[in-house]
Amino acid sequence: MEDIQVHANPWLALVIVVACLALSAFFSGAETALTAASRARMLALETSGDSRAGIVNRLLLARERLIGAMLIGNNVVNIGASAFTTSVLVSIFGSEGVLYATVAMSVLVVVFAEVMPKTVAINKPDKAALLLARPVSWVVALFGPLTMAIEAFVRAVLRVFGVTIGDNQAVLSASDELRGTVDLLHKEGSVETEARKMFGGLLDLDDLEVSDVMIHRTKMRTISADLSSEEIVREVLSSPYTRLPLWSGSPENIIGVLHAKDLLRALDAVQGDPSRLDVKAIALDTWFVPDTTSLADQLKAFLARKTHFALVVDEYGEVMGLVTLEDILEEIVGDIKDEHDVTVQGVRPLPDGSVNVDGSVPVRDLNRAMDWRLPDEEATTIAGLVIHEAQTIPDAGQVFTFHGYRFQVLRKSRNRITALKIMPLPRTPAGEG
Repeated sequence: MEDIQVHANPWLALVIVVACLALSAFFSGAETALTAASRARMLALETSGDSRAGIVNRLLLARERLIGAMLIGNNVVNIGASAFTTSVLVSIFGSEGVLYATVAMSVLVVVFAEVMPKTVAINKPDKAALLLARPVSWVVALFGPLTMAIEAFVRAVLRVFGVTIGDNQAVLSASDELRGTVDLLHKEGSVETEARKMFGGLLDLDDLEVSDVMIHRTKMRTISADLSSEEIVREVLSSPYTRLPLWSGSPENIIGVLHAKDLLRALDAVQGDPSRLDVKAIALDTWFVPDTTSLADQLKAFLARKTHFALVVDEYGEVMGLVTLEDILEEIVGDIKDEHDVTVQGVRPLPDGSVNVDGSVPVRDLNRAMDWRLPDEEATTIAGLVIHEAQTIPDAGQVFTFHGYRFQVLRKSRNRITALKIMPLPRTPAGEG
């Protein structure tokens, strides 16, 4: 009776197989689209009132349940289509029908139910996710109890083997994921080099401390409050900076910060007579910040206090240097120069591809200037990096090789490396010794 029915209804068999393949394509494409959709774009669309984007976001919050429902649905229709096709072809061709069914369904499932829908979905994942969101939510609701039971069983089995799966557990932190996404887009050409550097600098603010970007006390330009008012005015006018620390007795005893605009206003009030100025009364109170303050926190503090200048102190209260708002912004946008800046390069590229570098140049500045990847976790300056790697204070003429670069000490002053020559080494192709 079954054979007669099959031969009598070939079109019914074809409709059932096509329906199963269509459902399989739906499950495969939906899984690919939803897992590849941009969560940032979906959040933006939901905020703007797109209900479909809200459904996508809710589905992605329970990613395991979503994938489980798609896999259950996909396997059920694939197995059903294969079983029905096999029974039909066996009734027609006998035992050889099993072989015909296997070949036919393998081709149909791989091409039309897997590769084709996934290719379409991965090319436009956001549009596909929005289009399929509502029917997928119905499927997830239908298979919800079964999916939860399977999840619990899988977790229990894995726990036996010492594998613990956390809910929505992420391997990378949010900043690492963002950094990786930007690097990928940069390689694909969607993000320019400067934009990638700016974005990376913004993400680095939480990892860097003010001691990493401060101007060291040996390079600070300060003024003695014990000088005459005329001499102080000349010092301020000859300085490229608008804010200058004032010290009294010794350079370590900072008593205030003199702002050039405040000095000019006070000078105008006394009809331009410097002898009538009380410089200490003009000076602003000094703001001291710990050297371990993160750049993100210091940036917030600058904005909250509406000031651009702070002195950096160590755990003993000794002044280590100074940090400005501009120093932090330069970590994001790169070096900022104006018409009054004193240009101190410190980095001098040579025709042979090597670079002469002052020992006091920060590693991060050299990396930005040359687009290099020297590590800056253990040392702030190039000289510090060489000393850290060499585990000694090298003499002039010594050569070291590490991190893919050749470092030659050019000059040394007492215990300080003042100049180096750095040459990037050619990379060895993979597979060569």
